[in-house]
Amino acid sequence: MKHIVILGGGYAGLLCALELRKHVSSSDAEITLINKHSYHQLITQLHETAVGARSDRSLRLSLSKLLDGKHVEIVKGTVSAITPDGHAVELQDGRTITYDKLVVALGSETEYFGIAGMKEHAFTLKSVNQARLIRAHIESCFARYLYERDPALLRFVVGGAGFSGIELVGELADALPQFAREAGVTMDQVELYNIEAAPGILPGFDQDLVDAAQHSLTSRGVRFMTGAAIVQVEPGRVTVKTGQVVETHTVIWTGGTGGVRGNQLVVDAGFETEPRGRAKVNAYLQSVSHPDVYIIGDACFVMGEEGRPLPPTAQLAWQMGIASGKNITNELRGVALEPFKPNILGSLASLGRKDAVGKVLKSYKMYGKMAYMAKEASQMRYLAKIGAMFHSN
Repeated sequence: MKHIVILGGGYAGLLCALELRKHVSSSDAEITLINKHSYHQLITQLHETAVGARSDRSLRLSLSKLLDGKHVEIVKGTVSAITPDGHAVELQDGRTITYDKLVVALGSETEYFGIAGMKEHAFTLKSVNQARLIRAHIESCFARYLYERDPALLRFVVGGAGFSGIELVGELADALPQFAREAGVTMDQVELYNIEAAPGILPGFDQDLVDAAQHSLTSRGVRFMTGAAIVQVEPGRVTVKTGQVVETHTVIWTGGTGGVRGNQLVVDAGFETEPRGRAKVNAYLQSVSHPDVYIIGDACFVMGEEGRPLPPTAQLAWQMGIASGKNITNELRGVALEPFKPNILGSLASLGRKDAVGKVLKSYKMYGKMAYMAKEASQMRYLAKIGAMFHSN
């Protein structure tokens, strides 16, 4: 019997496991899913939890419930090494798990671009626990201000104006007035900055969508600093390339466009990667250097039809999960593999709880509440896909 091991229970890894069990019975293959948490995280909604707009519990879906009855062994553990030539995975607790087929869906790591002090002094937003930490920190800034009267406590900086950065800025623009009211301070004492090295926000979006987003956010008090690369982060201050200094105790780094790099475990394992550590894969999502290993989601590097790398998004990860599951099934059956063909349905950026901009179905542009509702519908579609519409922890 073949043993298929999936590393990571995110969008790509979970969908791979679900797809495999649609076609491969438990008598034909064992499936083991290794994840450092016992839950699947809805990463695309972390910006809401970071400001308290959505409970953190609603973003953690039990893997055992999602995979109930699927005959998938769930191993809670942190991967410490992958040995592809030995067909083995090592965990931090000393366990070694061997495999016949491996799926690496370990996600990406934050890219700091060598900015001095960024890793040490800025928050990042890649997990539910990090979102909880940001919310607690914001609450503490308002509470401390009542005693310390330090203006930097009420000055918040989001670094990066890509997709993640703008969605977080939108949630903060909505939430900070509520934090201020609860603390008894006025909004003229609160400042929210979005600092981006590129000349504009939301790279890749059409200019009219960018303008709409910028107008919406500016009208709610967001101060944009574009063409202003952050060069240093220190306790209490951020310095940009122009020499301008913003005094703040809160920097949240989203990295802007391309603010991720490949998972270091993939690099250390010896898989062939591109310069920023994302694995090179063939048309079937197999490692170009180790074809018995599929590398999917943010951990891999895939070129789009236009000759540009596809951005690391949840919809792409979930499509890769399904595609890899189908191809492993085909391998087990001795059937020809199918090239991965991404179907990018669109891109919608939320700007707060009732506003969004984006493009769907290649060219249809959406704004405001309609775009927001479309984004919510997309989330519902995903929950339905994984059988979590009525999930409770």
